[in-house]
Amino acid sequence: MKIKKNDLIIVIAGKDKGKTGKVLEAMPDTKKILVEGVNMVTKHVKAKDKVPGGIMKTERPVDVSNVMIIDPGSNKPSRIGYKIEKGQKKVRYAKVSGEILP
Repeated sequence: MKIKKNDLIIVIAGKDKGKTGKVLEAMPDTKKILVEGVNMVTKHVKAKDKVPGGIMKTERPVDVSNVMIIDPGSNKPSRIGYKIEKGQKKVRYAKVSGEILP
């Protein structure tokens, strides 16, 4: 999966189209990612010993096909490519500007 934890992304499809956020968790086996502040759902939690009950809002996973990475150079959505650098190291880069991604 090309999108990793701590990447800045923008949602390109779905109810949260246009929202941006940081990837909190990547789940390569299901091809989903958890993004900060995106795909929020309301969950009713029953009171337990240490957890007070109530209504909580939490993030739910988003499919990778519905997001694009934000190019750090131009702040535009971009696809991700791979290239081999000197020393035979494989790195990710943004295809819009060619800038290497962290």
